[in-house]
Amino acid sequence: MKPYFADSLNPGVHRRELLGWAMYDFANSGYTTVVITAVFAAYFVGGVAGGASWATLVWTIGLSISYAIVMLTMPGLGAWADRHAAKKRLLLMVTLGCVASTAAMAWVQPGQVALGLVLLVISNTFYSWGESLTAAFLPELARPEAMGRVSGWGWALGYVGGMLTLGVCLAYVLSAQARQESAAQFVPVTMWITAAIYGLAASVTFALLKEHARPSLGEDHPAGYAAHLLRMRQAWRDSVAYADFRQLMACAVAYQAGVAVAISLAAIYAEQVVGFAPQETMVLIFVLNIAAFVGAFVFGHVQDRLGHKRALGLTIAGWIVTCMLAAASTTKGLFWVAAAVAGVFLGSSQSAGRAMAGLMVPPQRLAEFFGLWTFAIRLASILGPLSYGLITWVTSGNHRLAIASTALLFVLGLWLLRPVDVARGMAAALKATRQ
Repeated sequence: MKPYFADSLNPGVHRRELLGWAMYDFANSGYTTVVITAVFAAYFVGGVAGGASWATLVWTIGLSISYAIVMLTMPGLGAWADRHAAKKRLLLMVTLGCVASTAAMAWVQPGQVALGLVLLVISNTFYSWGESLTAAFLPELARPEAMGRVSGWGWALGYVGGMLTLGVCLAYVLSAQARQESAAQFVPVTMWITAAIYGLAASVTFALLKEHARPSLGEDHPAGYAAHLLRMRQAWRDSVAYADFRQLMACAVAYQAGVAVAISLAAIYAEQVVGFAPQETMVLIFVLNIAAFVGAFVFGHVQDRLGHKRALGLTIAGWIVTCMLAAASTTKGLFWVAAAVAGVFLGSSQSAGRAMAGLMVPPQRLAEFFGLWTFAIRLASILGPLSYGLITWVTSGNHRLAIASTALLFVLGLWLLRPVDVARGMAAALKATRQ
């Protein structure tokens, strides 16, 4: 086992650092699984908002606001972290923020739409900042030829964390239902469980992961919101020299918009369209996470052998099939099949995109350029769910049309992937290192 890891990690990187880094994926996956996908999303639409026709749109608007905040701030925060070699310090602060705001979601009761919306925005903003910062550690840890499998290890362990958190929550929900408790009684406890597991698992990251970067020697830049916007604009201008990285970001905006629909609306679709009960939805998402674990772990190895571009294209094509299956689902059985297929491509597509980006990012500007990558991913996270919410609102709740329309985003992603040349993108990043 030791040589296997040694061949995958950069010189001077220890296996315990890889474990620490991957444990952050383990820690934060519980948030997306329980809050965004399986429990709180459906509770917000059906319980907090009372199943109103506008509820799905309001949920997607809340997500969009948080992603817009991240889009406007992450490149600047990333540049600051690069200059001060403070990725780990900043990651600690945003983790504490996400854990606290997730625990606070336990206060949300039926009818408290505004409170639920505010806490959703706050917690998801902190979560998204942390997701970008942890991705910026990947090129420091993994050798270029092993980027796919190392990224896959992180995503795979992340799905284990998601399954653990959801499994604990499911066990509590089943016991609560046996006591005849309502969703308004048991959902708050699942928020406390999620926050506790997030905080405990992330503590392993901060104990084991090192900050390999060194502070920049140049003159520091002024802080503040205006300075962040200027740095973001400068980072975008500088990225002109990395045309393939830019093209990959455009591809990511398209296909990740579709992935964002699956993550943020799967439980809503299952309960509102197919007729799943809350506990059935949680079991469904649990199985989806098992499939995602397999997809992320296995496909990470396949990606290094098959080629990053080809592997990503294959996963995007799989998502097109998934959308068609979901739209055609009139029974729970067929939707189970769609969810299993979605799980496989959920883990593999996100891992493949992150690994490709890591190959084409200049090493001395990791957090800053991964801030741009986050900008692209969060733009996708706005466009996908918001378009879905608008379609359901305009069509008086036609979720089937909305999910079928999502397939077009993946078709666009495949088309935008065609011009990307991974070898050329890697050469541009290496050239920047030598300058």
